[in-house]
Amino acid sequence: MPDSSPYDRPVQLWKMTRRQFREGIYDSSLKGAIIPTGSTEQHNEHLEMFHDTVSAVHIAEQVAQKLYPGVVVTTPIAIGVSEHWMDHKGTLTTRPEIFTELVHDVADSMKRGGINHVLVVNGHAGNAKPMLDCLDDLQSRLGIDFDFCSYWEAYDADLVKKNMASGNCPGHASEFETSFAYAAFPSHVHWEGVDYDSAELTISLPDRVTQDRNFHHEAKLANAVKGKAMIDVAVNWVANKMQGMIGR
Repeated sequence: MPDSSPYDRPVQLWKMTRRQFREGIYDSSLKGAIIPTGSTEQHNEHLEMFHDTVSAVHIAEQVAQKLYPGVVVTTPIAIGVSEHWMDHKGTLTTRPEIFTELVHDVADSMKRGGINHVLVVNGHAGNAKPMLDCLDDLQSRLGIDFDFCSYWEAYDADLVKKNMASGNCPGHASEFETSFAYAAFPSHVHWEGVDYDSAELTISLPDRVTQDRNFHHEAKLANAVKGKAMIDVAVNWVANKMQGMIGR
């Protein structure tokens, strides 16, 4: 039987049928797409390695719900530019040019499907410089309304000071990201069995050794209330950015 409403469709591309996507284009209700980008990399001893990806997906899904039915969330790009974390076993990385070309191809796929407003919402700091370095080129090659942001660009110094006792944001698996996880997906936080002092770490740079230990301790300042406050600000900020794009 047909859907009871033309808008009874999920916001995630991977959950849609081809008919749902196609009809959204044909009836002009579907106008924009968000590409979540993240990583699969170490997140200290307690956070899952998928954190950057699922945080970007979480923000993107919340934005798409706010702007429903106008925005689709594409399948995330879950391997990022993470060479700087390769001391930690299990981290996956790709070359900057491979990452940015994959972003191009996903955006181009949306363009070919009928969407002319595409925003990349990034959750991994290592992806930012490669994207910003080639943003003008990507915009020119795509020929559509295309933009990039990391969701923590929503935060000013006053907000960070108010909510983060450590003052670090985004940091790496420290207070901010752990608070985000507590608020959005608490099952991704694993303190059970963590004994940092006994961990057989292989960090090659002395400053990274100190940073890693500091982030471990800062993570213990995290809670869901802080995470929700920061998520809400990012969702509103990204939603305004996306709304401005699809309103052009």
